[in-house]
Amino acid sequence: MHVPDGFINAPVSVAAGVVAAAAVAVSLRGARRELDERTAPLAGLVAAFIFAVQMLNFPVAAGTSGHLLGGALAAILVGPYTGVLCVSVVLLMQGILFADGGLTALGVNITVMGVVTVVVAHAIFRGLLRILPSTRRSVTVAAFTGALLSVPAAAAAFTAVYAIGGTTDVPIGKVITAMVGVHVLIGIGEAAITAATVGAVIAVRPDLVHGARGLTTRLKLRVDGALVDAPAAAAAPAPAGARSTRKVWVTGLVTALVLAGFVSFYASASPDGLEKVAADKGIDEKVEEHAAANSPLADYGVKDVDDARLSGGLAGVIGVGVTVVAGTGIFWAVRRRRTEDLTATSTAPSTSASAG
Repeated sequence: MHVPDGFINAPVSVAAGVVAAAAVAVSLRGARRELDERTAPLAGLVAAFIFAVQMLNFPVAAGTSGHLLGGALAAILVGPYTGVLCVSVVLLMQGILFADGGLTALGVNITVMGVVTVVVAHAIFRGLLRILPSTRRSVTVAAFTGALLSVPAAAAAFTAVYAIGGTTDVPIGKVITAMVGVHVLIGIGEAAITAATVGAVIAVRPDLVHGARGLTTRLKLRVDGALVDAPAAAAAPAPAGARSTRKVWVTGLVTALVLAGFVSFYASASPDGLEKVAADKGIDEKVEEHAAANSPLADYGVKDVDDARLSGGLAGVIGVGVTVVAGTGIFWAVRRRRTEDLTATSTAPSTSASAG
């Protein structure tokens, strides 16, 4: 659903940029409460994983494909504020390096694909967890539902932006019907990917899933052939800080590299939902050439590498590498700021007492 340059006029693009900048600023502050020494590098990995999976367009219907937006996945794994930052990092890397998503439309893309998907998915996810049993399965079900509904919500958000600042004269009723209709189907794929990923992480390290914090599963003992809850003392987990995240990080990075460097070659070549609707309805009549069209990595290929499989694979690997480095650097900086804030808070009373 990457909006290119030329779909939305300059004033609305600027306004969307202001909204996106404000959302990122709020998220930078909010992420301080979500990130610690364990989750900061994992947040960078989540951004890289989203980048990789977005390269895997899957067919939906009538010559149309879809791909992960990632807002729901990021919000559930690392928190809503950090989730907005994860998607923003991905969109920035894609726009600058791969000419995917217009640079003047970056604010629109962050608002629609980052902010809207995260807010909708997180609200639905939290709402469902309040009424569902406190189990791992409930987390997966809530993740599926939040992800499913976040995609048509993003499609509706794009339609609203287009209604205000679209550069072509297309009836909004036709746009929203087409956009929401196809993105409901894409949302099913989004939900499946999100639920599978969240479920896989919960199965091995539930303590690393932001959306599963506070979720406890009693240890089971077999007594006379039947499973019963173990005493509370026996079920006490090891301190979270004592468990290394290295295995999870390495496994996730290798998975992202394989998806982007190899599996992406088999992705659907059909236009995605927005591209299909834009072509069918005439939204793309005034589309502009991307400012980074001459990038060595434009269109997810490496310039001067003739073999398509090798070119795409190398571009994917480079994209994952750049995203994980940029994301991890940003999240470590946010975590350090949190540490500085906590240190300043803890030393302030003693300083005041000494002065007195």
